Amino acid sequence: MEKWRFIKTETTDGFQNMAIDEAIMKFHQEKKVPPTIRFYSWKPATLSLGYFQKLEKEVDQEACQNEGIDIVRRLTGGRAILHDKELTYSLTIREDYNLLSNSIVTSYKEISQGLVAGLNLLRIPAKLKAMERGKKSPKGNSAACFDAPSWYEVLLDNKKLIGSAQTRKKGTILQHGSLPYEIDPIKTFKLFNYSNEKNRKKARRIFSAKSTSLKSTGYNVDKEKLEQALIEGLAENLGFDYSYENLTKEEMKLANKLKKEKYSKDNWNKKR
Repeated sequence: MEKWRFIKTETTDGFQNMAIDEAIMKFHQEKKVPPTIRFYSWKPATLSLGYFQKLEKEVDQEACQNEGIDIVRRLTGGRAILHDKELTYSLTIREDYNLLSNSIVTSYKEISQGLVAGLNLLRIPAKLKAMERGKKSPKGNSAACFDAPSWYEVLLDNKKLIGSAQTRKKGTILQHGSLPYEIDPIKTFKLFNYSNEKNRKKARRIFSAKSTSLKSTGYNVDKEKLEQALIEGLAENLGFDYSYENLTKEEMKLANKLKKEKYSKDNWNKKR
């Protein structure tokens, strides 16, 4: 059975969080560290953009500044997520381990099954969004993630609970996702550009109808217990063993460099 690292890092800003995920990915590509699961949180609250999103078209940067919210672009695709009161996971593994499917959609399913199993250990009745044959994956109605669950994302009360995104580079998979304790739709939809307030309110209503959080469904779960349940669910369903470890000094050095030279810079965050 493969041995993975389980890492919990201190709450930090979005630039550092994205830099750490990339640093782990690079060192794992080079076979210097094992496959890794990391849990983390964000401070200040941060709007993360999908790799292909157009910042100036979709995001109200002045509103973000007024709300004290940072903006960072992810390596992964998908739509924007406001990271505030949540637990975030990242999973990094090379494709040559042959633990996850070559298909992105199927690998989403495999990871989501582990997340669901972890939540079920806490008696939270989460489930997967099943694929409907002959239909395309739901695309959502706004620039914000969570307004429509895609195939194999995690649902609670038939609403999207965990939003995830994946990238594959040089034979290595990075997937990270957001599990909110709370969601504030009014705060979230202040941050996006709309031609008028009617469209903003419509998008917010759709978002509220299709997304949920642990607190809004009555689950006040201790952070340590939540992390432990999720890692156990992932380990059992993906078939790996794990040990608690810290980032290496080399990973932190690279992460600090990536934060300074990439993730905190306009030429990355405003590149599209």
